[in-house]
Amino acid sequence: MGLKQNLHKLKEKYQGKKMAPAFNALHTFLYTPNEVTHGGTHIKAADDLKRTMNTVIMALIPCLIFGMFNAGYQHYRALGEIQATHGFLSASFWTLDNFMVGFWNILPLVIVSYGVGLAVEFIFAVIKGHEVEEGYLVTGMLVPLIVPVDIPLWMLAIAVIFGVIIGKEVFGGTGMNILNPALTIRAFLFFAYPTWMSGDKVWVHGAVARDQAIAAGQNLDAISGETILGAFAQKDSIIYSTWDMFWGLIPGSVGETSKFLIIIGGLFLIFTKIGSWRIMLSTVIGALSMGLIFNSIVDAGIITESSKFYGLMSVPFWQHLIIGSILFGAVYMATDPVTASQTNRGKWIYGFLIGFMSIMIRVFNPAYPEGVFLAILLMNVFAPTIDHYVIQANIKKRMKRLKVKTA
Repeated sequence: MGLKQNLHKLKEKYQGKKMAPAFNALHTFLYTPNEVTHGGTHIKAADDLKRTMNTVIMALIPCLIFGMFNAGYQHYRALGEIQATHGFLSASFWTLDNFMVGFWNILPLVIVSYGVGLAVEFIFAVIKGHEVEEGYLVTGMLVPLIVPVDIPLWMLAIAVIFGVIIGKEVFGGTGMNILNPALTIRAFLFFAYPTWMSGDKVWVHGAVARDQAIAAGQNLDAISGETILGAFAQKDSIIYSTWDMFWGLIPGSVGETSKFLIIIGGLFLIFTKIGSWRIMLSTVIGALSMGLIFNSIVDAGIITESSKFYGLMSVPFWQHLIIGSILFGAVYMATDPVTASQTNRGKWIYGFLIGFMSIMIRVFNPAYPEGVFLAILLMNVFAPTIDHYVIQANIKKRMKRLKVKTA
């Protein structure tokens, strides 16, 4: 109670001054926002932006914790110190050693993501004189989950600064941006530092450093960190079972590997009415449709094994959902209420095109066989256009109905 009273006194003291947004943001972060609607409202609800963001974070926490265990597991497995597990509940996976490796490597990513991102938000709030909103709470958690475990912290910091400024602040802040800030950060990293965002080594902790040591003349064994998508693209043999792919016992970005936990998180967001089930389902339908088309092309003999596209084209259509980040993108990225389509019909179109194009980019870009973030960013740009034509179609339909009634 004393802390709250002291913060309230500070807030009143600095009200109307330059640093007011910073104190207001700290008060809002610790306690329930005390802002109320000033005009007449027609719908009353107990939720607010802070509660909405916290709900999404709760859906992401299992992926974060699992990612910490998986980072250690993939590290020790690549070194040959542990053998493949026998499932999601295997004792060789849920060990303290695995967790600590992931914890000490992923925690700094979370700290840098939140620290740098919120610092930029505070600076812009003070300069522009607007309140700091809770929009970055989810972005700050998403960023560590969509990057490799060993990405340099300075690199992540630069990307976060770019993503928050270009992806959000230049448009006016939370609720005004047209691009998903987390994916803007991911896109910046991919195009600015491609060697740290693709290839076989970046997804397994220690693999890059070990290769650098070998190149320097040290007598060490190299670590193989090849992802399933990379193996399919190169038409290599796959060493992971379908269940490994589903449970998440595979290399990849920190939070994208466990499809089981992503589905659980998606159901939680649907149950709490935070995430759009239409977008999630239509994204999956779009991905399966494109996968079926590619399978038909291969079955018809149009694409043969000599083609560089054969590997990913021949993947069973349903397997595309469990070998990359399409499900993570569908649940946590495509459903962003600010950058997604707003109309119900628009959500179906928007999600379907994301899934459809994700698999298309994945297949036709063997050097970097993943296209979910590019597809979502592209559809972020076209979401307002989709909604515009959906609304116009409804207007025309109603006008036609009105003419029939008055005739």
